[in-house]
Amino acid sequence: MPRTEWEAIAVDDGIAAALALALKIRPLTARILVGRGLGDSTRAGRFLSPKLADMRPPTGMADLDKALDRLVAAFTAGETIGVFGDYDVDGVTTAAVLATTFRAFGATVIPRCASRDAGYGLGEADVARFVADGCRVLVTGDLGTSDHDALRAARAAGLDVIVIDHHQIPEGESPAFALINPRRADDGFPFKGLASCGVAFYLAAALRSRLRDDPTRGVGFDPRDLLDLVALGTIADVVPLVDENRILVTHGLRVLTARKRPAIGALAKVSEIDERPFTAHDVGFRLAPRLNAAGRLGEAQLSLDLLLAPDAATAARLAEELQERNLQRQRLQEIIWTEALVAAAEQQHEPAIVVGAEGWHAGIVGIIAARLVDRYARPVVVVGFRAGEGRGSARTVPGFDLFAALSSCAAHLDRFGGHAAAAGMSVRAPALDDFRRAFLGAVADQARGRVAPPLHVDAVVGLGELDVSFAEELGRLAPFGAANAEPVFALCGLTTYGTRLVGQGHLQLTLESDGAIGEAIAFGMAARDPGTGASLDVLATAELDTFRGNRRARLKVRELFPRAQ
Repeated sequence: MPRTEWEAIAVDDGIAAALALALKIRPLTARILVGRGLGDSTRAGRFLSPKLADMRPPTGMADLDKALDRLVAAFTAGETIGVFGDYDVDGVTTAAVLATTFRAFGATVIPRCASRDAGYGLGEADVARFVADGCRVLVTGDLGTSDHDALRAARAAGLDVIVIDHHQIPEGESPAFALINPRRADDGFPFKGLASCGVAFYLAAALRSRLRDDPTRGVGFDPRDLLDLVALGTIADVVPLVDENRILVTHGLRVLTARKRPAIGALAKVSEIDERPFTAHDVGFRLAPRLNAAGRLGEAQLSLDLLLAPDAATAARLAEELQERNLQRQRLQEIIWTEALVAAAEQQHEPAIVVGAEGWHAGIVGIIAARLVDRYARPVVVVGFRAGEGRGSARTVPGFDLFAALSSCAAHLDRFGGHAAAAGMSVRAPALDDFRRAFLGAVADQARGRVAPPLHVDAVVGLGELDVSFAEELGRLAPFGAANAEPVFALCGLTTYGTRLVGQGHLQLTLESDGAIGEAIAFGMAARDPGTGASLDVLATAELDTFRGNRRARLKVRELFPRAQ
């Protein structure tokens, strides 16, 4: 059922008016910025016009200088450098950034990605393989912080490991040669929200600065050319798109749009993205799922090989292979989704849903959990079993702490990890029912006395305010994502001038209010068609629609609230 409670973010009208005057923007745009804590004209101006020059230098980034010294020594000695990235998009793009950078400085590089089948992280077998390949230095991407056993094995074998990561740091001193992770307690870099690919970009830029005066190394290397990879990993990892991340992604989308890297043109072709500027939505919903597909099904090496492809022909071949993996992932996903829906329906009156089955692919259960949360608006755990050994993913709605709930169920799990909003676990098939009962109890305990927070909207507006000019100006707040959500508006007392069903279950509406006419699309809401002449309140975002060369403002409906006639 749709929620009917919403409230507008409170804003000081005087501050909004002063900001609009100072930046020469519309009052509604200024109101949105003030509501997001950007009432100062200098900060708001930087937000609206992100510049690479505004990125803060890596002063105080722990172990950066130590890593630079070791890498420069490796370049000088001609040592082979191993690169090892996680199997998700952040890990793959981090590995691509590192390998591209080291090769630009003349190093021999062996780039690899983790295998989902082998389990998360850097393993001792991975270390042994790099040692056997003659590597003296190994640089990890998006993993390694917690892999102390493998790091100790590397140290014993004479392999210096430089960890590039952004995950939580366990207790105890790291056995890594160098650990570059903004979450270190002694790290002085002010922004803690970088994805691993962003940390790797800082390393690449610092190497360029360190070796700028060496005429024999890095000729023609420009770290800015790496920003397409950084944008891919940053958006896909759902880190906050503010501060340095906003700058990196804004400029990275421009590098993506230039399509200089063979992989990007090939990915765009199989993703059916035409010759237009890339958006964060394109990355999150079209490019990233394809890059993730190989890792979800086991081996992410295909995605890394694609990003490092030296020419268009190689990239085209690898992109087609990746597209086939993605289609395979989609087919598996729909089979599991159908089965999970049947299982979840039996628990629809419970405070949470816990489902699992033999044969459900461990790389897909997280997607299924997220879709079930969208469907049932409650915490969900989905477990895929292989020979009775289960690997699961948990997702939830705002207000529930998954990590706390799983902690109270630890006796029924082999292992678990994550945070409040998303988590993973290992559980054996005989323990699933006991885990389900314990998890339901933990969720019910948290729910006692909990009141669902209202939906927040950026402003209450009239239909006539959301015109083409405003939609264009609103684009300056993009890229949208975590910590910078697309603005949501409340429009009250609208009348449906016309409605029709389009696509697969979508609802298109023509709306009228006080003489203004506007178009809206409500994805997946065909069953809620109010018909012509209905009175509505609507929560929606606004966009500039350029379909078939037209330029018009269009609403994307989040919620429809019929009014009593």
